[in-house]
Amino acid sequence: MSSRKLIQLISAGILIGGLAVTFGLFAQSVPTSYPQDNGPYKLDVSNYPKAVQKEYKVFKEKCSICHTLARPLNTTMSPAMWKEYVKYMLQKPGASAMINHQQAHEILEFLDYDQTHRKDKDPKKFYKPLTMKTVEAKEGVPKK
Repeated sequence: MSSRKLIQLISAGILIGGLAVTFGLFAQSVPTSYPQDNGPYKLDVSNYPKAVQKEYKVFKEKCSICHTLARPLNTTMSPAMWKEYVKYMLQKPGASAMINHQQAHEILEFLDYDQTHRKDKDPKKFYKPLTMKTVEAKEGVPKK
C-alpha cells in the first residue's frame, strides 16, 4: 500500500471517529432541565482538603460538559446512589472519550465528600435524587 493511500485511510478513520464522538455529544446536548439546575452552579471548596479541591476541579471540568454543575451540587444522595449515577453517566454515548476511570473515581470521591460534609448537615436545603426511571424517561432513553 502506498504511503498516500495509508494517509488517506488514517485520515478517513480520524474523520469517522471524530464524527462519532460529535454525534454522541450532540445527542447528549439536547437540553434537559431539572429543578436542581436553577440552584447554585459553583461551590467554594477553599475549606475542603487539598485532595478534594483537586477532585472538585476534575468534577467541574468533566461534569459541566454534558449538564449544569448546579444539578449535582443541588442534589442530595447516598454514596451508593452517587456511585450508580456516575456509573450511569459513564455509559452515555461518548463519555468514555471524555472521562477515564481515574477521573470518574475522583468525581465520585468529591461527590461523596461534599455529600457528607455539606449536604448531610442540612438535607432540606437540597433536592432529593431523581429516580433513574425519571431521568431515562425525560432524556428519552429507550427501554431495554
